[in-house]
Amino acid sequence: MLSPKRTVIFVNGRLRSPKRLAALLRPDDWLIAADGGLRHLRRLGLAPRLLIGDLDSVTEVEVRWAAENGAEVRRYPREKDATDLELALAAALQTGSHAILLVAALGGRLDQTLGNLGLLLRPELAGLDARLEDGREEVFLIRERAEIHGRQGDIVSLLPWNGPAEGVSTQALRYPLRGETLYPDSTRGISNEMQGDTADVWLRAGILLCIHTRKR
Repeated sequence: MLSPKRTVIFVNGRLRSPKRLAALLRPDDWLIAADGGLRHLRRLGLAPRLLIGDLDSVTEVEVRWAAENGAEVRRYPREKDATDLELALAAALQTGSHAILLVAALGGRLDQTLGNLGLLLRPELAGLDARLEDGREEVFLIRERAEIHGRQGDIVSLLPWNGPAEGVSTQALRYPLRGETLYPDSTRGISNEMQGDTADVWLRAGILLCIHTRKR
């Protein structure tokens, strides 16, 4: 069996724009439900390939529905050392996908959101396209260079992640950066604005957390 091009993990968080998110999905996506993320999939009329977690956010009827629709079910104890998303991410890495999309992993509890963002730093993701997505915002790490696709007027924030980001330059953003260093204790990179459908960001050293907020 060929490795899927992209694995999409649905998390039990806020999905601000289901319609827009549905438009981002592809027919060949390999779908994983992390516990209550199953309900987002059901609302979209989709069934996962894998349902994983302690399953305390879904009913047994929903678990049975997933299994009857072809899902493998991996149930873990409620008292465990990893969140349901971290378990799902480990499973996604085993598929051999080159891209992983984490859906509905933003918003809700602050500790969960920060933990979800921290998962992007996993060494195994360094060479992959890994993003958090809720239909309105996408969040991803930039380690060397990235091209952002959107629309004129979209908001782009660049936050130094895990330390200063050096030599940061941008193209096609309203407030350009030219070889600057961004520091974690400064808001210098917040609330820039796309001037067209694409924008470029590159840096010499460090990591940037890119938050791309689409126009409504």
